[in-house]
Amino acid sequence: MSAYQICVRCENRWPVTYQSRQWCPACRGVLLSPVAPDGSVPPERRNFRWVARPAGGELSSGTQPRPRRRSMSDPPSYRDMPRWGLLDPPRAEDDEPDRADTAADLAPTLLVGTAVVFGLAAVAEAVRYGLLLFNRTRLVDPLALAISDAAVWATQVVGPVVALAAAVASGFRLLALRRRVYAERGLADSRSPLSVLAGVVIPGVNLAMPGVFLTEIGNHDPRLLRAIRTWWVLWVMNGVLAVALLAWRQRDTLQARADGVLFTAVLAALGAVVALATLQVLRLFDGADLWGRPLRRRRFTYATGPAWAPIAPIVPASTGRDAQDEPGTERSEQVDTEHSEQVDTERSEQVDTERPDRVVTS
Repeated sequence: MSAYQICVRCENRWPVTYQSRQWCPACRGVLLSPVAPDGSVPPERRNFRWVARPAGGELSSGTQPRPRRRSMSDPPSYRDMPRWGLLDPPRAEDDEPDRADTAADLAPTLLVGTAVVFGLAAVAEAVRYGLLLFNRTRLVDPLALAISDAAVWATQVVGPVVALAAAVASGFRLLALRRRVYAERGLADSRSPLSVLAGVVIPGVNLAMPGVFLTEIGNHDPRLLRAIRTWWVLWVMNGVLAVALLAWRQRDTLQARADGVLFTAVLAALGAVVALATLQVLRLFDGADLWGRPLRRRRFTYATGPAWAPIAPIVPASTGRDAQDEPGTERSEQVDTEHSEQVDTERSEQVDTERPDRVVTS
């Protein structure tokens, strides 16, 4: 049954076809707002309210109700309006995430999956190149060749699909980050969501625009800005190598095909690195590291030299007296005294030698 409207006069229910009506077709009474089949209507869209009345109609003020025997089938009656069951349940529509939020939350998982798939693709291509080198002098086992073919084809089919899903989810995550950052600044995002998603997904355009989108919201943090620039360089290199690989595969020689296998392994490894770099940038916006742990910020200072204490260390008085009572101290003082007397004697002899004409009388 579709939505319906209730007449306040005749209490008939009229189904809503393509547009709600105001007047009852039968008695020309006022029709209430459309009601869903389950009877729920948001409070802000209601033009009526529910009122509980005693069973059998309202009581007049001057008459006394006649007591009658209630049967088990009669509905319960109350003299006052019951308070239970008439409150609107709290709505949770605003708390439920929509599809865009769900896709944005899946971005880290899809990026990790992309890195794993491209890493396996790089290993599969490297093994294939090793088999080609081995096949130059000896025959390859058919079972090993079949396993290698299966690994290469599986990663080549699954890799682009997972990468495309990760790109779309990262675009929705970028939209959520831009809304949050601009809301913290008290501003509104000047770019529409459609333009941001188009700049992330469209080939060729996505080499430049995602870096611009990230730089616009990350230019206040030097560490985040360095991570964005590093990711941007890796992303452009990945795109250039992909175009170069497509051009290289147009060559039909045997050596070109073998080099194409090695080229594909390098490109797959770079794709895994780009996926991890993308995940790191998204984590930095959330204040976390690559593994999702809270980010710890450290500050390093340059040491100019060893610490210099302008005040000599304080020695207790008891330690000084004990040092004076030791025999080693007396010997050192005696040696120093004898050395000073010897120096004085040498100086006096040198003076007398330099002045031989001096006469000493007793």
